[in-house]
Amino acid sequence: MRLSDEYISVIVCAAHQQFGDDVQVWLFGSRVDETRRGGDIDLMIEVKHRVANKPHAASEFAASLQYQLGDQKIDVIIDDGYERQPIHAVVRQEGRRL
Repeated sequence: MRLSDEYISVIVCAAHQQFGDDVQVWLFGSRVDETRRGGDIDLMIEVKHRVANKPHAASEFAASLQYQLGDQKIDVIIDDGYERQPIHAVVRQEGRRL
């Protein structure tokens, strides 16, 4: 996994602040592969409660992380269990929980 302990701490703390204590944060995409270089930070936020406006919440979370981590390309998807998408299963199989 190509993410520093400092980045992981910032990401998980920000997720708890925005989404609550029941949040799980998953890293997926190129940052999971040690043999690759570069790439954006792809995150899935998994919560046990309904998130009314997922696109807004995801962009707000990404903006918060960009403010804290600097100019990084960050993509965020949210799985609240109400509208399962195929990507959610892929992330659970191939991603890493932070």
